[in-house]
Amino acid sequence: MDLSPPLPGTAAVIVAAGLGLRAGQPLPKQFAMWRGKPVVRHSAEVLAAAGVAPIVVAIPEGANRVAAEALAGIAGVRFVTGGATRQQSVRIALEALELDGPAIVLIHDAARPNLSQAVIGRLIAALERAEAVIPVLPVVDSLAHADGAVMGAPAQREHLRRVQTPQGFAFRAILQAHRAWTGEADAGDDAQVAQQAGISVALVEGDEALHKLTFAGDFVPDRLPIRVGTGYDVHRLAAGEELWLGGVRIEHSHGLSGHSDADVAIHALVDAILGAIGAGDIGSHFPPSDAAWKGASSDRFLIHAVHLAAQAGYRIGNVDLTIICEAPKIGPHREAMRSRLAELLGTGPDAVSIKATTTERLGFTGRGEGIAAQAVATLVIV
Repeated sequence: MDLSPPLPGTAAVIVAAGLGLRAGQPLPKQFAMWRGKPVVRHSAEVLAAAGVAPIVVAIPEGANRVAAEALAGIAGVRFVTGGATRQQSVRIALEALELDGPAIVLIHDAARPNLSQAVIGRLIAALERAEAVIPVLPVVDSLAHADGAVMGAPAQREHLRRVQTPQGFAFRAILQAHRAWTGEADAGDDAQVAQQAGISVALVEGDEALHKLTFAGDFVPDRLPIRVGTGYDVHRLAAGEELWLGGVRIEHSHGLSGHSDADVAIHALVDAILGAIGAGDIGSHFPPSDAAWKGASSDRFLIHAVHLAAQAGYRIGNVDLTIICEAPKIGPHREAMRSRLAELLGTGPDAVSIKATTTERLGFTGRGEGIAAQAVATLVIV
């Protein structure tokens, strides 16, 4: 993952001082979890792995603890409290780097976590010939000026580019440019600051993956679109017990013995759903030691598992259940089971597959001592 050779004399500023309110997260978006890590950590790790140091992170006032937790263990990271605008935050971070005397600096927005080593490499290479360089992408959509709610004249997209970060600069040049900034409004990026100071800005290819996280919908991909779990259960056959399979009572000489109604098919499905969302197993939610579940209908367990999946942001896609026994025959009851399970799962019967097999009279199921079931559940994001 490291660039070769390392980047001596290259420092970085990560701008993470905003509130990120549009992202709808419980804390500033740069510290919110995204794909298993705080947003700001993604790019900080990539910069550190490239040999960039120090990395000065501009953070909101009072955010030292959450920032330290988000970036714990990354070498070369320092924090400064940002200013009222992005430009002020960058200037404060650059001032903090002055004593280090880096030759070049990469200035990056924390809200662009998908930073690649390839983009860093293109910036560094271009800075051998330029004082300022930014990554850009072409505009592929048609553009038009707007006159209120009415379309105005078309805009020429051939001359337009989408600007990304990190942006690379000769350190002394960009520090002086920020010190000389006279814009009344905030600078949209550091290239604007450089241009006002008369610095020519070169362009290199950006990366489509380097998009900015802005809205709540940008954080949805943190959940996998599909999750899969498996389940397996066994119960002993005993005389004098009712036989429940797949939520259906079946007349038979023996029933399944267990703390609840021992519906081995539903128990396997419950474990499959819980496994798909990483929520343990049926025993951790309904322990056999708890008298509250003695003789309980397994329907309740399955409803609970579906509810937990919904809380995690998933619905049942489909389930595939295999019942392993010598007797009773499952075929005559298959459609009743599919219908009942579909009702409990909140799906149509076509999303419920039930198969049956024997073990050719081998093992405990072959001897008619018990029934086993295995299940696979696929969950899809809501």
